[in-house]
This record gives sequence, structure tokens and C-alpha cells, in this order.
Amino acid sequence: MSASWELQTLIYGRLMADTGVQALVADRIYDRAPDGVQFPYISFGPSDVVEDDAECIIGRTETLQIDCWSRYQGGFKEVKNVADAVKKALHRYAGALSVNALVDMSVLTIRYFSDPDGMTSHAAISLEARVEES
Repeated sequence: MSASWELQTLIYGRLMADTGVQALVADRIYDRAPDGVQFPYISFGPSDVVEDDAECIIGRTETLQIDCWSRYQGGFKEVKNVADAVKKALHRYAGALSVNALVDMSVLTIRYFSDPDGMTSHAAISLEARVEES
């Protein structure tokens, strides 16, 4: 199994199980959001991998973007609440992978901005995970 896919699956499971996240987006967490999706929701964005090998260990540092989306008419309030719930669920989360090993995971940054459509608020969360590959 791809270490990247296993990591994304772990993150998805954590978000789906977290009561704070669920209270805001229910089960609307997507690898790719479907057409006509209900807001607010969370989706997986781009990721990149940097090899992080050590003696006798094959490792990687993976940086993933998790996107939060809202069309709340009062501004950024809703998307900031969703992003904060995601951060609480994932920052320093010590979950277990079944094939590889998660060393650590942390939220590096959260950016908030309005999308060009003039209706959508967007939070881009940068999450870094170090993984030892089997």
C-alpha cells in the first residue's frame, strides 16, 4: 500500500471520528468533492513528499493540504471554526498506520481567504507528517 494513501486514509478516519469536526461538517469529507456538494465541507488538496531516510530507515516527510470550504454569509466565522476543529483533531495526533509507521504529525499553517467566486470562504491547512516506510 502506498504510504501516502495510508496516511490520507488515517487522516480521513480521524476526521470522520472526531466529534468536533462531525458537529460542523457531518460526513462531508472528500478526496474529491462531488458536484452540488453541501457546505461546509472538507477536502484533500495537494501533497508533496520529501525523502527523509536515516541509517537503516526509509523515511518520508509528507506535507498535505487539507481544505475547508464554507458559504456562510457572515464572513469567515464558519470556515475558521471548521479549520480549528481540523487542527484540534490532527495536530500532534499519534495514530497508528497498519503497514508503515507514523512518527509524528503537526499542523504547520492555516491560511484563510475568499475564493474568486465571491461566495466561498476557504481555509488551507498545511499538515506535515513524518513516516517510516516498511
